[in-house]
Amino acid sequence: MRPILFIYCVLFCVGPIAAQDSLSLNRIGFSSLFTVQQVPNKDKSFVIEMHPKAISFVQSYIEKEGAGLRKMKTWAKPYFNLYDEILIANGIPVELKYLSVIESHLSSQAVSWAGAAGPWQIMPAEATRLGLKLLPNDERMDYQKSTQAAAIILKELYQQFGDWLLVVAAYNGGAGRLKKAIEKKKTKDFWALQYELPLETRNHVKKFIATHAIFEGVSIAEAEKNQNAAETKSSTETAGMEKMMITGRFNAKTIAIWLKMPLAYLKELNPNMDQQLSAGKAYTLVLPAKEAKIFEAHKNQILQASIQSLYLDID
Repeated sequence: MRPILFIYCVLFCVGPIAAQDSLSLNRIGFSSLFTVQQVPNKDKSFVIEMHPKAISFVQSYIEKEGAGLRKMKTWAKPYFNLYDEILIANGIPVELKYLSVIESHLSSQAVSWAGAAGPWQIMPAEATRLGLKLLPNDERMDYQKSTQAAAIILKELYQQFGDWLLVVAAYNGGAGRLKKAIEKKKTKDFWALQYELPLETRNHVKKFIATHAIFEGVSIAEAEKNQNAAETKSSTETAGMEKMMITGRFNAKTIAIWLKMPLAYLKELNPNMDQQLSAGKAYTLVLPAKEAKIFEAHKNQILQASIQSLYLDID
């Protein structure tokens, strides 16, 4: 992921940075959401970069849920203290405690239509596998025991996917479904494969991002300012490029092959082109002047090759 938007918030960790230090190195596992640079000072503070595609959802979610979640900051402290202790002991970033917020609103009595229960909404089969008793008392509703079990699940998912946003997706929608999406899209970037996942799972991940933003005090006003700056920079970088309106089932891979352009560069110039064209919408194609001339000269042939690639399933 190429970060565009910078949202700054300060997070602190205590002690040396080591492989199991969940407040430092493991934060890198959020590559789909943000990357981390350590600020060179004694507090070991961190600068977090949030993905711009999260902003609009975060804004609407804060408007809807922000007041209640801010109140939770006070009454939930005992629960979060327990969560932090268990997550850190298991080498898991403490931000994962916010998953319990969106799963159950921290309610030990929460039960879903599918049979998941407790503050971490653990399914019966998973509870049994991890040694939790369901009868006579359901240990999924015990904060300490359920958090210990959830930590094991989270670690297993992270070992499988290597990205904490994907862990959140798999926790909600299942590891099998996520694996199929990754295999299809050939990427582990949540933003690139999100539309291969159910709407509930996509929104679950975005609720996690928004909840993280609320509890960590991220400024949406600052986010918008930085997003506008990024868009201005993007406009400057595309100065001197040729723009043309296209419709039809063109696809980026075929265009890149015909124009002998790196596919990554073409996609950088034309984000979401494949999605918009496949939805039947027009798209403003941006190309360097030389490549634009080649495209115009072979436009129909490129279109035919793009359509053929759909049947061959190579795009």
